Amino acid sequence: MTKDYDASAIKVLEGLEAVRRRPAMYIGSVGKRGLHHLVNEVVDNSVDEALAGYCTRIVVTLHKDGSVSVEDNGRGIPVDKHPKYGISALEVVMTKLHAGGKFDKKVYKVSGGLHGVGVSVVNALSEWMEVRVKRDGKIWMQKYERGKPVTQLEVAGETDETGTYVRFKPDPEIFEDTRFDPSIIEARLKELAYLNPGLEIIFRDEINGKEKRFCFENGIVDLVKELTKGKNALHDDVIYLKGEDNDVIVEIALQYTQMEGSSEFSFVNNINTIEGGTHVTGFRMALTKAIKEAMEKQGLLKEKGVNIESEDIRDGLTAVISVKVPNPQFEGQTKTKLGNSEVRNVVYSIVYSGLKDYFEKHPELIKNIGNRIILAAKARIAAKKAKELVKRKSALETTTLPGKLADCIERDPEKCELFIVEGESAGGSAKLARTRQTQAVLPLRGKIINVEKAGLVKVLRNEEIKALISAIGTGIGEEFDIKKLRYGKIIIMTDADVDGAHIRTLLLTFFYRYMPKLIEEEKICIAMPPLYRIKAGKDIYYVYSEEEKEELLKKLEGKKVEVQRYKGLGEMNPEQLWETTMNPETRVIKKVFMEDAIEADRIFSILMGPDTEPRKEFIMTHAKEAVNIDV
Repeated sequence: MTKDYDASAIKVLEGLEAVRRRPAMYIGSVGKRGLHHLVNEVVDNSVDEALAGYCTRIVVTLHKDGSVSVEDNGRGIPVDKHPKYGISALEVVMTKLHAGGKFDKKVYKVSGGLHGVGVSVVNALSEWMEVRVKRDGKIWMQKYERGKPVTQLEVAGETDETGTYVRFKPDPEIFEDTRFDPSIIEARLKELAYLNPGLEIIFRDEINGKEKRFCFENGIVDLVKELTKGKNALHDDVIYLKGEDNDVIVEIALQYTQMEGSSEFSFVNNINTIEGGTHVTGFRMALTKAIKEAMEKQGLLKEKGVNIESEDIRDGLTAVISVKVPNPQFEGQTKTKLGNSEVRNVVYSIVYSGLKDYFEKHPELIKNIGNRIILAAKARIAAKKAKELVKRKSALETTTLPGKLADCIERDPEKCELFIVEGESAGGSAKLARTRQTQAVLPLRGKIINVEKAGLVKVLRNEEIKALISAIGTGIGEEFDIKKLRYGKIIIMTDADVDGAHIRTLLLTFFYRYMPKLIEEEKICIAMPPLYRIKAGKDIYYVYSEEEKEELLKKLEGKKVEVQRYKGLGEMNPEQLWETTMNPETRVIKKVFMEDAIEADRIFSILMGPDTEPRKEFIMTHAKEAVNIDV
């Protein structure tokens, strides 16, 4: 033990210094996810004003200088002097951790956000922040830099309105990249609009010159309708239930479709609880009991040899579970799983009695749903037999790995990469180009089966899918085990054309539906092969977009230039493929994030589902946004 370890060695980080020193403790990371978390924290404060009944409109603006502003028409943050600190309440909220009006439930009955941590953390991690408050007939303003006030609270004008305006620019000293992704912000704002009926949220993207308005009078009913587009709904009306008990407000919207699997999305105080929790448990228990009893009444459970399980009852279900809880207890710092035991009982009671009453009034509906559930049970039994057959075949083989897999030597999964390559030609080049120590290559023959249309039995019989499952090692569905993952990165490497994009979408659909944890754990990546090879004299450049090509050609004006357009990976020799697409030092790859599961579910259903009308509508809407089209 060193002699100089005494009381003087114990450091106390004052104010927001702790946040700047250890930002990941407060926002999860200093990468893309943590950056966008800043926006969420400020927006959540405005939404809390809406939940309290004082705010009807929120405007979020992504400014050209990379800053973001959030403006609401709520009550405005108090600006009078705080009795303990002797400074304005606004400055307390902006500069002190655990300062806010959400602790004793007198001001806010329910709230999201980080309960007094949020906005001060955003301030601490911003290069600068400006706050304007409309309150008491005046416009009050104060500016901050890296969490510290640089101006006094001053009156900037008069007004008869109320509300708060916060504008901040993330600190480049903290974040790896301070550029916001408009699609991530937009997805969250749209989600919040669905969860708060009648609340108007406007998103202005000044960088790209776009503006979107979100307002849904029917709330989560509108959300379920959006989610079931392209899924062949079993009944026209969305079932909607709402109730309150012990200050817990419960809202449920659900609809059955012809699609396999279930899509359940749960929220607590507007926070997406991706790991579920007691509210989801209560919902599932009530759904199972209410439907089984209704089916029994209709005589639908008499078929011999078919035992209905809870997973059969959820097959084809799209549901949104939204609860407002005064004192939510979340498991883990990221707030993804609700732990309040009393919420389970409240949700169970409201959903069970609501569904029981609904089914009694709609006997034809339970017949349709019941027959759908019986088919699901039969499909589950058939899929189980197919899985067992696959397992038995694997057990008989000397190795469970597919023959066409060129595996790597390294056994530590975190050091290994699996390249999923389109076609034997590109697979041959990739095998020659790779580093055998850490890089494995699995070539796929043609396009894999569309899992959004095919049933599980067909999926399990597909040879390319079987090779993929075997190579990855985790299993699929309920048997999925992330601990058995054989590679730290799974990289989809397809041609930069329409066919390559289709194969990439088919693979992403498979991963999203059968191995979603790989996306959640950020194990899936997309390789970005270059579109062009440009030679100017002895210099060779690889460019990855049309815009990049045009910019480079302008710089090379006056020189003799040769431009080669790559149609496929097979056109590159192994050295070129290594240098441009596989070498960790020089390649460009995109990590696939599960930022918005709701939007992902909707898009996969539209693009890959059996219903063509929503797909046609999607193409017509987004046609002008398409890039790199082969014609």
